[in-house]
Amino acid sequence: MGRKNAGTARPWLLIMLLLFVGLSFYKMNSAGTKPRDMSAVEFRRALDSGAVEDPLERVISHDEGTTYLSGRLKVENKEKDGGKRSVPFRVYLVPGESEKLMNDLADRSVNVKVRNESSALSPLVMNLLFFGATIFLFYWLFARRLGGDGGPFGMGKSRAKMLTGKEEKKRATFADVAGIDEAKEEVQEIVEFLRKPDDFRKLGGRIPKGILLVGPPGTGKTLLARAIAGEAGVPFFAISGSDFEEMFVGVGASRMRDMFAEAKKRAPCIVFIDEVDSIGMKRTGAGAMGGSHAYEQTLNTMLVEMDGFDANEGVIVIAATNRPDTLDSALLRPGRFDRQVMVDLPTLKGREEILALHGRKIKFASDEERDADLRRVARGTPGFSGADLANLLNEAALMAVRKKLDAVDMATLDEARDKVLWGRERKSAGYSRRDREITAWHESGHALLQLLLRNTDPLHKVTIIPRGRALGATMSLPERDILNRTKAHFLDELVVTCGGRIAEKLFTGELSTGAAQDIAQATDIARKMICTYGMSEKFGFQSFREPSQFSAGELPPAFSEETSRAIDAEVSKLVSDAYARGERLIAENRDRLETLANALLDRETMDGRDVEELLGIRHEEEARE
Repeated sequence: MGRKNAGTARPWLLIMLLLFVGLSFYKMNSAGTKPRDMSAVEFRRALDSGAVEDPLERVISHDEGTTYLSGRLKVENKEKDGGKRSVPFRVYLVPGESEKLMNDLADRSVNVKVRNESSALSPLVMNLLFFGATIFLFYWLFARRLGGDGGPFGMGKSRAKMLTGKEEKKRATFADVAGIDEAKEEVQEIVEFLRKPDDFRKLGGRIPKGILLVGPPGTGKTLLARAIAGEAGVPFFAISGSDFEEMFVGVGASRMRDMFAEAKKRAPCIVFIDEVDSIGMKRTGAGAMGGSHAYEQTLNTMLVEMDGFDANEGVIVIAATNRPDTLDSALLRPGRFDRQVMVDLPTLKGREEILALHGRKIKFASDEERDADLRRVARGTPGFSGADLANLLNEAALMAVRKKLDAVDMATLDEARDKVLWGRERKSAGYSRRDREITAWHESGHALLQLLLRNTDPLHKVTIIPRGRALGATMSLPERDILNRTKAHFLDELVVTCGGRIAEKLFTGELSTGAAQDIAQATDIARKMICTYGMSEKFGFQSFREPSQFSAGELPPAFSEETSRAIDAEVSKLVSDAYARGERLIAENRDRLETLANALLDRETMDGRDVEELLGIRHEEEARE
C-alpha cells in the first residue's frame, strides 16, 4: 500500500517543487529590484541633470491608497570607473504637489504613462504563503521519504501485509501445490491446529511455535505458505526479511516488535517471513567487523518475541530460506523454530504432478505422431524445480505460438527443455568451415566416449550449432532420479571431459581454446573426489574442504602446505590417467569417430538414439536400472 500511495503522490510533489521554486525566484527578484525612494526635490534635480530615463509611469496603487511616479535613474557605477548603471526609483506624490509636478513634466515633454495597481494578495499575505508552502514542502518530504507510510513517527511501524483467510483462499490452496507431498503433510498439522485447537490440547500436545521451510530456490516454499493461509482461514501476515533493513539503526527491531504486537491482537494467526536469512544470520559479536551489526538487534528482538518472557500463544511463525547453514543457532532451537520442513527438488512422480498442474491451461497435441507425453518430459528433467518446470511449459507455449502450431507437441517440449538447460540455438552465428570441422571432431570425441563408457549418463543430443556461449554441445541427460554417485561414475566422467581435446588434437595436430571449459570441469571433478568425497587411495577417508568465508579470518588453515601440494599432485594424476585412458579408447575407435564427425557436419544436430544406431553402440544405462 505504501508504494501505491507514494506513486500517486508524485504529481503533487512536482507541483509543490515548482511552486517552491517560483516563490523563491519571486522573493529574490522582489528583494533584488526594490526601487529607491526619492523626494520631489531630488527628483527635480535628477530631471534637470538628465539622469531620469524616459518614459515614466504614474502608478495609482489602490491597495495602499497612494500614487507615485516610477521609472529608472542613471547613477555612477562604482565597480566600473566612469560607467553608468540604471536603477529603479519611486517618487510618492503628495496631494497639492502632484498636479504641479505633472504640469512641469508635460512642459518638458516627458512621456508619462498611467497604470492602476491592484493586487489580489498583499505583500503580507504573499510572505505568509511563501513561508507556509516552504514548511509544508519540507514536512511532506520528511514524512513521505524518510518516515514511510507512517510519517516521521511511523518509521518503526511494521510493513507486514495482513491477508485474511477468505482473501487468501482465492489465491492458493493445497490443491495448487504439487510435488512436495511430505512437506504438505507436515504443515497440514498447523492448519488442523488452527481449525480445531482443542483436539491437540486435550492430550497435552503443543503445536510448534515456528516452522522453517528449507529448500533450493523455486521449490515452492512461498507458495506453500500462501496455501497454509488459504486453508486455515485465519489472519496471515506476510513480510520479507529485507523489509526490516533500514539505514537507521534500531528501525528493524522496532518493526519486528510492532509486527508481533499486531499479530498478538489477531491471534490465532500466521506470520510468514520470506528470506529470513537476511535478518537471521549468525551473530559475530565483536569480531572482524569491530562490533554489533544492525541486523543483530533485529535478530535479538525476533528471538525474544518468539520465545521470551511474554507469552506468545496463537502466533505461528513460518519462515523460508535456501541458506539454513547461515542461520543463528538460537533461532533454530526448540521453542522458536521447532521444526524444519525440507522442501526439496521434486522426484519423478512430483515432477509429473507439477507438469500436470501447470499444464492445465496449455493446449497439448494429442495425435499419435505429436502426442505430448508429460511423463516423458518428467523423466527427462531430473533436478528441475517447480519453477523450472513452469518456465519450461511457458517456453514451450511461446515456441508453439512462434511456429504457428495449433497445440504444443512433444518436439516443442523437447526443444524448450534444451533451451532452458543449455540456452537457445544461435543458428545465425557465422563461423568458418575450419571452425565447424574442429567443433564436429571435438563434440564427436565427447559423444563417442559417452557411449563407450558404461558409468556415464545416457547421451541425449549432439550438436555443432552454437548454443549459449558454446560453439557446440554434447548433452547427457539421466532419465531417472540420481540419489548417489559412485567413484566409477566420476572416473568415467573425467574421461568424457577429456574426449573433446583428444579428438580435436587428433584432427588438427594442434591445441585450441575450445577445451577451456572441459579443463575446468575435469579439474573440479578430480578435486572434489579427493577433498570432498574421500575417493582418493592416497588420502582415503578424509575431508580437505576450505573454511568458509565467514570464518576464514578466525580459523587456522584447514591443512598444511605439504598436504596442499600432495592434493595438487593427486589431482594431476587423476586427470592424466583419465586423459591417457581416453586417448586409448579413441585410438581404438578412430573409424567411428570420423564417421560421427562427418555425420555432424552434414546434419549439424543428432539425437542420442541416432548416434547409437549410426555407430552400432548401445549405452548400457538402461540395463543397470
